[in-house]
Amino acid sequence: MLVQLSIRDIVLIERLDLAFEAGLSVLTGETGAGKSILLDSLSLALGGRGDGSLVRHGEDKGQVTAVFDVGGSHPSRTLLRGNGVDDDGDLIFRRIQSADGRTRAFINDQAVSVQLMRQAGQLLVEIHGQHDDRALIDTDAHRMLLDAFAGLSDEAVTLGESYRRWREAERSFKTHKAKVEAAAREADYLRASVEELETLSPQDGEEDDLAERRSRMQKSERIAGDISEASEFLNGNASPVPHIASLMRKLERKSHEAPGLLEETVQLLGSALDTLSSAQMEVEAALRRTEFDPRELERVEERLFALRAAARKYSVAVTGLPALAEKMVVDLADLDAGEERLGQLEAAVTETRAHYDHLAVLLSSKRHHAAVALAETVMEELPALKLERAKFMVEVASDPQAATAEGIDTVEFHVQTNPGTRPGPIMKVASGGELSRFLLALKVALADRGSAPTLVFDEIDTGVGGAVADAIGQRLKRLSSKVQVLSVTHAPQVAARAATHFLISKGPAGDAGDKIATRVAIMEPDHRKEEIARMLAGASITDEARAAAAKLLAGEA
Repeated sequence: MLVQLSIRDIVLIERLDLAFEAGLSVLTGETGAGKSILLDSLSLALGGRGDGSLVRHGEDKGQVTAVFDVGGSHPSRTLLRGNGVDDDGDLIFRRIQSADGRTRAFINDQAVSVQLMRQAGQLLVEIHGQHDDRALIDTDAHRMLLDAFAGLSDEAVTLGESYRRWREAERSFKTHKAKVEAAAREADYLRASVEELETLSPQDGEEDDLAERRSRMQKSERIAGDISEASEFLNGNASPVPHIASLMRKLERKSHEAPGLLEETVQLLGSALDTLSSAQMEVEAALRRTEFDPRELERVEERLFALRAAARKYSVAVTGLPALAEKMVVDLADLDAGEERLGQLEAAVTETRAHYDHLAVLLSSKRHHAAVALAETVMEELPALKLERAKFMVEVASDPQAATAEGIDTVEFHVQTNPGTRPGPIMKVASGGELSRFLLALKVALADRGSAPTLVFDEIDTGVGGAVADAIGQRLKRLSSKVQVLSVTHAPQVAARAATHFLISKGPAGDAGDKIATRVAIMEPDHRKEEIARMLAGASITDEARAAAAKLLAGEA
């Protein structure tokens, strides 16, 4: 329920903090005191349309904060958690309205979209007036209210799940059927392609490996001639090694004839021979490393050519050939096993459709029975609301060919306001005052089912006499035993039945000057009697009015 409403700088409200209790609370005051401002402020905090004109004159921005205490399993908490909003403790809705028209929305101090605030707000509060009965505008809401009245909401959820399974089975069947039909049209091409790719057998990373091997062999081919030439020079007939060895032996024989003259030269020649010998071995080794089979190079190039030709043919990169081959194998398998799989999917469609149809027909039957019971329950409330000549009907039209997640039924509330007139949709036939009373009867019939935890009624007693106003007060009181009820009223019979009575008035603003501010005060028993007497008598309160007010507060007729 709504436990607190704080308003800052909205229209005539400078600073206002209201605490609400369970049960029936009424807001009274003279016309123009600011009752509509309170409702506009609450609507703003619930995600209603913002407007820069709502900001108090002379201020840059206004702010409204609404605090709600609801159970941990309430749908509003589920919605917020699903959108990443922390829902621990009370739910705190805060809306900042700037004078330039921009607004910001927060729930539990987390910035949220106005749309999310509105969705959550609709689960927490319903605001009903003579010209804004959202519960009666949308026929989808009529169906939901009927289901709530009959305790069919869980069955409706189960039906929705069955509908989604049926539709998913249908989508799978259609997708596979289209796939099989497309594959069948290309059967010959697909089989030839699979055979070609299986023969080619492309491997992941194969192109890079082949390119590297080919590059290596081509480089070896280019330098092999130079290495052979070096080998021929070092090891062939023109090799300097024999000449150097012969020269070194001659010098060795002569070295004893001239001691100290040739020893170093002989030593250097020996080193040169050792180096040339090492060079000979390294050149031979390099020559062996450059050796390759020309046929291997040919095979590598042919393989590369085949892979790249296939890639061009199938308009994919060479690296995509393995995946393409796998896909074509799967497509061919789907084609080969298509009829069998198609039969299985078609059977699944038939099975899930039959399950949905069974649940939908069963739920439809219960809705038809519940429609009669709901109409009778609402009708019991109408005489006291001065609608004794009216009829309330719940029309349930069923069409198995128009299946939806909500079932096969269209539910719509119809009324006949006077005998002899043509019944029709409630929003078209009933006047504003009648509409509000039909709504009240419907809400009483539903009690706490299919309702937000807080209901706000905006002057639904306008234009009715004392007996009808008293009947409205009785029903609001009964309704408040199930949900929190706030009522803006001009009827003393309604105000007298409230558990909490707020008086709305206007007076000079706290910052002096000629500014006017709206104020709200909780009425104590003596002051409350005086306010109800004012509502009965007008500006001049008589002793008779005070006595009548006392009788109303005492619950006397």
